[in-house]
Amino acid sequence: MHKFKILKTEKGEFRVQFVYNAEIMVWSENYASKASAKNCVESLKKNAPAAPVVDLTKEETGSGYRFEIDEAKNGETFVRFRAANGENMVRSETYKSKSSAKNCIESVQKRVAEAPVEEAE
Repeated sequence: MHKFKILKTEKGEFRVQFVYNAEIMVWSENYASKASAKNCVESLKKNAPAAPVVDLTKEETGSGYRFEIDEAKNGETFVRFRAANGENMVRSETYKSKSSAKNCIESVQKRVAEAPVEEAE
């Protein structure tokens, strides 16, 4: 089952994770407030399903809400989702193959809108 988790960090900040069973697919930076983390979730639910995919490894460019496929320092591929203002909202682990990165995007796009949210206390 796909779901969002809003977790509280040791420093009292909040982080968003989108998970499938026990696997963390994408995660956010830390937010100072739970409200900001909730805004991240709502923005993903609204904007990720129809967001275009830009492959930066092929020197493609894009603007607005978008998924980006990029290459990590170790040569593997990862995914990030950017907001319309260019801010990085979430990112994935690195994958050995680009097809795995594309599968991650496809899974997020298909399931994010209906995913339940678990909140930390």
